[in-house]
Amino acid sequence: MFAASSPGIGWHSAFEDLQNLQAQLIRKALGGSVFIAESSVALPASLTTGASAQLADLPVGWEDLGYLTKDQGATWSRETQLSEVTSWGALEPTRSDISSDTSGLQVTAQETKRLTIELFENVDLSALTPTAVTGEVQFSKPTRPATRYFRLFAVCVDGVGDDAIYIGKLAPRAQITEVGEQAWSDGDDPISYPLTFGAKVDSVAGTSMKHYFGGPGWRSALLSMGFTPLSSEVQTVTEGGSGLTSFT
Repeated sequence: MFAASSPGIGWHSAFEDLQNLQAQLIRKALGGSVFIAESSVALPASLTTGASAQLADLPVGWEDLGYLTKDQGATWSRETQLSEVTSWGALEPTRSDISSDTSGLQVTAQETKRLTIELFENVDLSALTPTAVTGEVQFSKPTRPATRYFRLFAVCVDGVGDDAIYIGKLAPRAQITEVGEQAWSDGDDPISYPLTFGAKVDSVAGTSMKHYFGGPGWRSALLSMGFTPLSSEVQTVTEGGSGLTSFT
């Protein structure tokens, strides 16, 4: 038998002591861009650079996809599949192995330009010359579309100035796996280019996806996020509802 106890005595304060809720660690993607490059272009070495942890320049050959729809932004997907062993007498699988782990990105580009047209129509227009005098551009749908691979680097930002935090994802070998419907109308939405990218393993990079977190705001919050802080930083970490300053 359990001993009787008065309900609520000591529970509230004990539970608060266990908690470590930090609202300042809730992040939002307040802005961002998706950059595309040919598969031969150099990969970025880092997201940030220097003592100020500002964004590093991209290598030559990367191009911004431009404005994206506000409601969708950059939407990441990840799908895993399991191979499971079932055994006689067992009510659940006795062994599970990951048999598939794929990542992707969905965006809807709003700018009509060569890059978005190429991606949406799966064509290479690098050698196309606009018609003399009129500047008209025209091309035909390929009868046998080629499988094209690109490099993809997406970066978003939360905060400004010394509080700026940058989050990035790099797909060193990306492929267009699906294009969405394109509407021509006089409504609120512009002519847009819905694109779905699939991330593939790049033999040189050795991965299908690389993740980046950085910026001055990230650096100053390392301790509160559970990382080892830099020796030059003074950081505040919240424990049990009280702010504690750590001098490192």
